[in-house]
Amino acid sequence: MLLGCHLSIAGGLERVFAQAEELGINALQIFSHNARSWKMGELPPEEAARFRLSWAASRVEYIVIHTIYLINLASPREELYRRSIGAVVKELERAAALGVPQVNTHIGAHVGMGQEWGLARARAALREVLRRTDGLPVKLLLENTAGEGTVLGSRFEELALLLELDRGGERLGLCFDTCHGFAAGYDIASARGLEETLAQLELEIGLERLALIHLNDSQYKLGSHKDRHQHIGEGEIGLEGFARIINHPKLRDLPFILETPKLAQESAKLDSDADPINLDRIRRLREPRAW
Repeated sequence: MLLGCHLSIAGGLERVFAQAEELGINALQIFSHNARSWKMGELPPEEAARFRLSWAASRVEYIVIHTIYLINLASPREELYRRSIGAVVKELERAAALGVPQVNTHIGAHVGMGQEWGLARARAALREVLRRTDGLPVKLLLENTAGEGTVLGSRFEELALLLELDRGGERLGLCFDTCHGFAAGYDIASARGLEETLAQLELEIGLERLALIHLNDSQYKLGSHKDRHQHIGEGEIGLEGFARIINHPKLRDLPFILETPKLAQESAKLDSDADPINLDRIRRLREPRAW
């Protein structure tokens, strides 16, 4: 099972592997730099080399980079739009330097310009990103959203319009976030709802485009359109829902990355037990493969 969580890069990129060892995980997600800053200088070759060497000596089999939070590939503001395109290009270049095969990004919001306008704007942005990174051995994953406000990408049909830019499926893929999908109205918490969701995903996009699953429970009910992650089994999806997801024959071989809360509920301090507890809950739900 490819299972991990988002890890901090404080102290250096290569230090994530020591964290991974402590957690006993073989998959992880990172930011390649400060997630709340546009500043993204060239990655020093020696830093990239240390990262690659540390990775080779670790048990980690899968890594994905998450883009910064500031990106909006559908922004009507030209300056923000151009900076967003440039940031995604830079993230793909940094991933290539580190040997990381996938970068995950949110699409953005149309900010009142309308869904059709926003999707056309995002299509143009992705087209430019693909052109400027042609030849890089890195796939860009588009993450589904909860559909809050004017945020795009909550429905499979929206994501399909963007993913079809890459007919062969070699450059663009899909990351499905369980909290986002549930909040958007996909009832993945029930057995019937999960099957219906996967059937719709297959119809609209194709399951072969699904490359990554973010495992997050949801604080709010089905169709709330609220992006509020919760600890595994403590939200509306529940332990039974996650058991079906991680053991489903069409999903079980995909990488699963946790983005569950890391702060203690009673304070703003980091809870060192949060990741181990959530990882253990998923491991306990995993069933042997039935051949």
